[in-house]
Amino acid sequence: MKKLVAYITAGFPSNNFTIDLAMSLKESGVDSLELGIPFSDPVADGPIIEEANLKALQNGFKMDHVFDISKQISKEIDTLWMGYFNPFYHKGVDFFIDRANEYGVSGFIIPDLPHEEALIYAKPIEDKNISLISFVAPTDSTERIKKVVQNSQKFIYLVAYAGITGSGASEDLKDTITSIKTFTKTPIYVGFGVDEKTAKNKVDGVDGVIVGSAFVKVLLDDSLSSTEKIKIISQKAKNIKEIINS
Repeated sequence: MKKLVAYITAGFPSNNFTIDLAMSLKESGVDSLELGIPFSDPVADGPIIEEANLKALQNGFKMDHVFDISKQISKEIDTLWMGYFNPFYHKGVDFFIDRANEYGVSGFIIPDLPHEEALIYAKPIEDKNISLISFVAPTDSTERIKKVVQNSQKFIYLVAYAGITGSGASEDLKDTITSIKTFTKTPIYVGFGVDEKTAKNKVDGVDGVIVGSAFVKVLLDDSLSSTEKIKIISQKAKNIKEIINS
């Protein structure tokens, strides 16, 4: 069974909404939830997720919101925190490790933390049974891939193309996937540009997909009620899960 990871922006438009959406996504077949920590300069994200980050911050987002949400959902659905390194550095990585351990969060996804710097923090994170997700890009050399994936945990985040989330670009990932599988048995999930139209192609040769912008776009639609947003996003998740396993 191929896996589906869903990214949603924490606390947008509210904590209760995020909790309700997370529970609905679980029922729709989502295997893991990537809970996005709003940040003012999300360098790896495209305009859709960037706008959601900005609106969450304008609405008064606080880091405690992520913790409050995680306490409610992590026992029900596998939860990872996706955030840029600035908040982790500002509050201290040990602080986040302790909070994640307390609330049952299974992993960190930090896209702007280079592999070499991630090694500094890997052991204390792993000691608490929390996974620090490794990133591989199609531009990485075979030598680079070997370094990045040899101690990978939970899953490898394979970036579908060089660029930002949601752009819909496409690259041939076959050689990259082959290289990864040469050095590790860790599952490979493809992210960036995955939606109902692209999911079948993106999941070819890998173990799952990560979907973000396709869901967050619905969150930004002010013409929809909260109930309608949850219904539409959950149906999209259900469709994608069916598509990648058909």
